[in-house]
Amino acid sequence: MRRHDVVVVGAGLAGQRAALAALEAKQDVAIVTKLHPLRSHSGAAQGGINAAIGKEDSVDTHIYDTVKGSDYLGDQDAIEFFCTEAGATVIEAEHFGTIFSRAPDGTLARRPFGGAAFPRTIYAADRTGLALLQGLYEQLGTASPTIYEEWDLTSVVVRDGRCQGIVAFDRRRGTFEEIAAKSVVLATGPAGRVYGRTTNAHTCTGDGIAAAYRAGAALKDMEFVQFHPTALLESSILITEGARGEGGILKNANGERFMVRYAPHVQDLASRDVVSRAIVTEVREGRGFPGSYVHLELMHLGKERIESRLQEICDFCRTFAGVDPVVEPIPIMPAQHYMMGGIGTNLRGETNVPGLFAAGEAACVSIHGANRLGGNSLLETLVFGKQAGIAAAKHAGTAPAPEVQQSDVDAEETRVGVMASRTVGEEPQHLRMAMQATMDLKVGVFRRPEELGEALTEIRALKARYDHVRIVDTSKSYNLNLTDALETGNMLDLAETIVAGAIARTESRGAHSRLDFPKRDDATWMRHTLASKGRDGPVLSYAPVAYTRWEPKERVY
Repeated sequence: MRRHDVVVVGAGLAGQRAALAALEAKQDVAIVTKLHPLRSHSGAAQGGINAAIGKEDSVDTHIYDTVKGSDYLGDQDAIEFFCTEAGATVIEAEHFGTIFSRAPDGTLARRPFGGAAFPRTIYAADRTGLALLQGLYEQLGTASPTIYEEWDLTSVVVRDGRCQGIVAFDRRRGTFEEIAAKSVVLATGPAGRVYGRTTNAHTCTGDGIAAAYRAGAALKDMEFVQFHPTALLESSILITEGARGEGGILKNANGERFMVRYAPHVQDLASRDVVSRAIVTEVREGRGFPGSYVHLELMHLGKERIESRLQEICDFCRTFAGVDPVVEPIPIMPAQHYMMGGIGTNLRGETNVPGLFAAGEAACVSIHGANRLGGNSLLETLVFGKQAGIAAAKHAGTAPAPEVQQSDVDAEETRVGVMASRTVGEEPQHLRMAMQATMDLKVGVFRRPEELGEALTEIRALKARYDHVRIVDTSKSYNLNLTDALETGNMLDLAETIVAGAIARTESRGAHSRLDFPKRDDATWMRHTLASKGRDGPVLSYAPVAYTRWEPKERVY
């Protein structure tokens, strides 16, 4: 039996920062990760990390921009803490070895991002996430946690009203094992692969969120799904907001800079939900290019600026779209990008299950509310990863020894054994593709009541079919058919919570845009959705939004 004081599941920025904080508190720490830490999805973040460090900027302005960007659904106490910690967090990352881009005077270079009153997004060309990940991983290496690499989380063990550890599947050996822990931190990242058209990696299947949900943790605001305005048309590869921050412009098939119609003051640098809706509206009203897309133009910026500040974007466009952004426009359309919702936590990463913590995109504090501003996600991983690690270590210092039972492992082995024993049944990839098609078509940028109803029916039908899922590959080592089956089950659970929350929220707010309820309804819906797992699906309840200084008002860019 494996035992540790603190087990962190996930090795991206949030997980690594939580582990480092717990190690600094002198706890025995293990990291469980489904892939090598430097291949974590944090490395896909391109554009930058926000901090109000410029003389013309202020922490208060960063707070207000984030509150406004959230369409007033973000908890303002959490946002104030988050933005106040930003400057010190970026400086710490630099001291960890992150090589940020520099301005001509030697200070940290900053670029404007959507929804921000000042340029406050600090960056490392267009590889900021990877640069942060590398610096943090080097720090973590000196602390020497135990790392279980290529292990899949399958369940969170809760007994006697508290978290006791996890059960995970060792891909290499093909065995399930329980890892006992006084504290567990879930930092498993997003569930973007619930959608087919997404910027998320294939590993982003919401494993930690689903495991927490099954273990009794409440999920918060799952209906709020962010679509990034600029993803490559065919591949959905992300084209960073930094491209527009550097001066890139959006044009329709008529050659118009159409954002003037939707955000006259900031145009292409409006918040992501505004820009995504504008692009989809242009296409729906016949002003898109044949094939349903618009253009992002960078050519006017010049070869030197494009290739020095947007190196990765140049590579992606040339390799995957056959387009050279130095001389050609980039064909783009919105794609699913980020989950504002996740495991509900407080500022310290604590969930409603004692001993269970969460951080990063798997969690919902909530600082993003109904819409996240670009540049705030990388900051979130570091700020709240650290807080979750500190809190988990503190809890582990006083918690009793975890009680583990062989039955926890037996239950997982039995579940998989049934899948493997079937001679006929459902193929997991077929269920996954059907789920993604439903979510793409009926739970997208704009949402219609009849389509949401159909989506819920279809997802529940897929869940019923999943009860008969079959694993064809019976090999022990690196059984990716088994991994696919486990991930598909996780995503079906989460898809159901997304759709159920979207049906219940009869308003439009941030990334949740209902065509039958086009206005924001503060009188009824200034509250968070909580989804708990019930016998027949998610049971919804609600919690108030925390206010400090800013009353809701019309959101104009």
